[in-house]
Amino acid sequence: MPVDLQALYPKLIHLMLDTVFVVDRDNQIVFVSDACEALLGYRANELVGTLITDYMHPDDLAATRASIVRVMNGQSHVDFRNRYIRKDGSVVSILWAAFWSQEVEARIGVARNVTALAKAEEELRFLAHHDPLTKLTNRSLFNDRLESAVHAAHRHQNSLALLFIDINDFKGINDAHGHAAGDRVLCEIARRLERCVRETDTVARMGGDEFTVLLTDIHSPSAVFDKVEQILAVMAAPLGAEFDGIVMPSCSIGVACYPADGEDADTLLSHADGEMYRIKNRRRAMR
Repeated sequence: MPVDLQALYPKLIHLMLDTVFVVDRDNQIVFVSDACEALLGYRANELVGTLITDYMHPDDLAATRASIVRVMNGQSHVDFRNRYIRKDGSVVSILWAAFWSQEVEARIGVARNVTALAKAEEELRFLAHHDPLTKLTNRSLFNDRLESAVHAAHRHQNSLALLFIDINDFKGINDAHGHAAGDRVLCEIARRLERCVRETDTVARMGGDEFTVLLTDIHSPSAVFDKVEQILAVMAAPLGAEFDGIVMPSCSIGVACYPADGEDADTLLSHADGEMYRIKNRRRAMR
């Protein structure tokens, strides 16, 4: 007995793990498969007759409308990503394959939930440019930002300052309290440094117990001095009780200003690093 494929197709569509949408030229949903409930939290009968644009993430609307125009002009789009707002208010990332059917005068799209993939990609991008322990900008991204800041300062005839910060006697914390405790102190240092700067500035961990701060659009040398004094004061505050008696270490800060101390990133880094070591050696000599 031959299989009646015409009768089987609707059942097959509702068995699919991906969601099938049929949307008319006015963006009204005319059909959606049962998988929509897992994807968006709505049952099929809640979506049919509503506008698909009502569920799109507002930040993705412009790009999605451009994709819709492309599809309705006869170009299938098989690798488009956007985000939708689920019934519970959460956000889902979706990968679409869509085409325009002239026969039924509607867009037919297949939607796949790629939220986990999108989050993994975002985490990988973050890890490529940030220190995994403190979550600060890492050396690579900091160097890129410093290069860009120097070019911008040259172009606009502005000043910038680079602070090179070394934590004094940090090895003693690791030796006395263990590396886990040392890591907690490094994270506390990172948060304190972040509280000292503007959103336009950058704090980075260069490695070990060395940090850098990039201050852009500096209006006077006194502003740099004030920032150094602020950082020293914030860093001198005792650690909380949760640190089990660990004494907050002091720090040595070397400063380099553009253009007075160098007109390129490497020279500024070298100058700030050298100033930091001179301050550190002077501190040792005074003991």
